[in-house]
Amino acid sequence: MKRVAQLSLVLVALFGFLGAGDELTRVNDLGHRLMCVCGCNQILLECNHVGCNYSERMRDELVAAVGKGDNDDLTLQWFVQKYGTTVLAAPTAKGFNRVAWVMPYLALVLGLATVVVIVRTWKDRPLVLSKGAVPPVHGAELDYFRAQARKDTEL
Repeated sequence: MKRVAQLSLVLVALFGFLGAGDELTRVNDLGHRLMCVCGCNQILLECNHVGCNYSERMRDELVAAVGKGDNDDLTLQWFVQKYGTTVLAAPTAKGFNRVAWVMPYLALVLGLATVVVIVRTWKDRPLVLSKGAVPPVHGAELDYFRAQARKDTEL
């Protein structure tokens, strides 16, 4: 009976301590998903702006919201209602905000396509020579001139 009591005490302590860091982990996760609104453009938990009036207050509000037991979405929504959408470090993937996620990749693809089109156009355009210019030599004629140059430069 004594062994069962000890085992149950160890199990209760183990499971109790497993959830002990939960709030700290949630605060850390949520704090890195929020921006400080003082104008320093830093993540809330990393704001080192001297004399910042917002970061300490926002951190306290975040700890209080997590301590209340609010879920992550509700906490983030509360911050958005209080400070505006600029408080979010990354735009949500809903509605018009999806454009913020798609545009960088779209711009990259369109830029690469534009470069390919320009290079192909330059490569395929006809050669325009001015009056009196010598046209470039290709093929068998080029081989003849190379052989003649080797022959003339032999000593």
